[in-house]
Amino acid sequence: MAGATTVMRPLQYLRDRETGFRRAREKGIDVAIAVDFVTMAVRGIYDVGVLFSADTDLRPALEYVAYFHPEVRVETVAWRADGRSRPLTFDSPYSTWCHQLDEVDYDRVRDLTDYRPAR
Repeated sequence: MAGATTVMRPLQYLRDRETGFRRAREKGIDVAIAVDFVTMAVRGIYDVGVLFSADTDLRPALEYVAYFHPEVRVETVAWRADGRSRPLTFDSPYSTWCHQLDEVDYDRVRDLTDYRPAR
């Protein structure tokens, strides 16, 4: 199964106590990603799961797949900027790979498609 599915979550608009400005904050997308990552591994939908995030809330999903589904390789991706990167590390029974991408990589794969539903 190739392709991608867009999962949209409503934004919460929280008022900053100091400035009074409202800022958008997504909620629940990390849980949706973790559930999909584990569910798809259990169903054998992918051979290599590559998670592009530095969110440590996703660590349990990575560790679960790495330990309980050794037939699936788990890898991560992190942005590299100014010679530094912030990879999402996790415990694994095997050596894992963290792909480090920079601005040049981003420009090569940037998708300008507007995935928002038409109004």
